[in-house]
Amino acid sequence: MGTRPAELRRAVTSVLEQEGAELELIVVSNGAELPPLPEDVKTVRLSENIGIPEGRNHGVKAADGDIVLFLDDDGWYRSRDLARHVSGRFAADPGLGIVTFRIVDPDGGPDQRRYVPRLRAGDPLRSSRVTTFLGGAAAVRRAAFDAAGGLPGGFFYAHEESDLAWRVLDAGYHIEYDAEAVMYHPSTHPSRHEDFYRLNARNRVWLVRRNLPWPLALSHLGVWIGITVLRVRSLSALRAWFRGFGEGWRGDCGRRRPMRWSTAWRMTLAGRPPVI
Repeated sequence: MGTRPAELRRAVTSVLEQEGAELELIVVSNGAELPPLPEDVKTVRLSENIGIPEGRNHGVKAADGDIVLFLDDDGWYRSRDLARHVSGRFAADPGLGIVTFRIVDPDGGPDQRRYVPRLRAGDPLRSSRVTTFLGGAAAVRRAAFDAAGGLPGGFFYAHEESDLAWRVLDAGYHIEYDAEAVMYHPSTHPSRHEDFYRLNARNRVWLVRRNLPWPLALSHLGVWIGITVLRVRSLSALRAWFRGFGEGWRGDCGRRRPMRWSTAWRMTLAGRPPVI
């Protein structure tokens, strides 16, 4: 987005310092000017901000590798062995579709539970199979990404990771939360604005319309209506959420491709059935 040039340089450096793996680095400018970058960095310059998922789709199209790592401009890798570790994980397990990383506060604060993509998030140091991933701290097998149809570009922001994850799972792959793969990211306050609530609700409806059999879709939305009403204390935020919920039913969510019931069962066995 062009607002964090110093952080971008740190992120770029952390990638270029990786050892033991063949790498190419692609920086996507999502409607913003790029600062000077090393000559061996490939750039994709978009004329306008087309959103996080579609921006990443453009980056993947420009990539030649079999494994794609996503890194936000304010994150970085402290270990120079991360790329080698991740490539080894994929090479050892042909069924592995996505590896999602542990996010660590560089100031030494405790790992934040909200960054652990499973219901039982109390121990960030425990690796496990999961059913979604963290968009800016993950590696995806290119074949799985293509089989899933990429990220849903129309989402702009929110739930695009779950959409890709569910389709990767339905293609027969699995997803791992790897506590040994670490991305550093400053601690952020989880404050939200009204547009977040609107897009969050709209995209949740799109997510289930695109991916779930109708009995699971309606159950999922019923659960999240209840959770939202209990969690959100601001009336303006609730109004924005329900406005987005309505948009989700009226808008074009893209191609509907309901997952197999066997995939829903695999998600349940992994600890998170697709109704929550």
